Amino acid sequence: MSPGTRGLAVLLCAAALLGGCKKEEPAGTDDRTLDKLRQEVDRVNQGGAPSASPDETDPNARLAGLAAGQAQEKARTYTLPSKEPVKVDTLALQPTGLESLHSLRGSGKVSLTTDELFLRVKLDAENVGQKSVHVPFSTARLVDAAGKEYPLAQDAQTLAGTRKLDRTWENEQRDSMDLIFEVPPAAIAPGLSLLIPTSSGEDARIPLQ
Repeated sequence: MSPGTRGLAVLLCAAALLGGCKKEEPAGTDDRTLDKLRQEVDRVNQGGAPSASPDETDPNARLAGLAAGQAQEKARTYTLPSKEPVKVDTLALQPTGLESLHSLRGSGKVSLTTDELFLRVKLDAENVGQKSVHVPFSTARLVDAAGKEYPLAQDAQTLAGTRKLDRTWENEQRDSMDLIFEVPPAAIAPGLSLLIPTSSGEDARIPLQ
């Protein structure tokens, strides 16, 4: 997780705002605030730039609002520049999808929310070589057009991505992989690529935008 995110909000934040913690305030105040926060979620999901926090005295207000709007949030999908497989040693990786969300939910009640974006990279993998090959997906990272790198979002990966990352692939073994990163919206632009180290020490590069 990037330090600038100020942590990840559990969905309980939303529950508190939606009525779990009542304050002696004029009726309708909380509803109006939540309506504004949900409108902000919808606007950002449609590609708009994030605006300033509705309450400048509370830097977590917008993050809590994003968590509150989680149920209505839809993943934004992106067109891949190519779906041609790229080899990491003998493991052929074919990008199949790219999508972003502010919030992720696991199999239970726990969810994670960021005021940046969780970017999910979907891959189909197959060992096309005659021998087994080990690929450490835990060291995968994104690089944007400016050269800035983003490692896997470890908490998000554990919650909603592929858990078994570093593995040995047998001959003709195949599987799908979901890798999750945390990036600012500006990083999702032409030049964005996925980097995965090979046994030679060089990186295999998969274009994403």
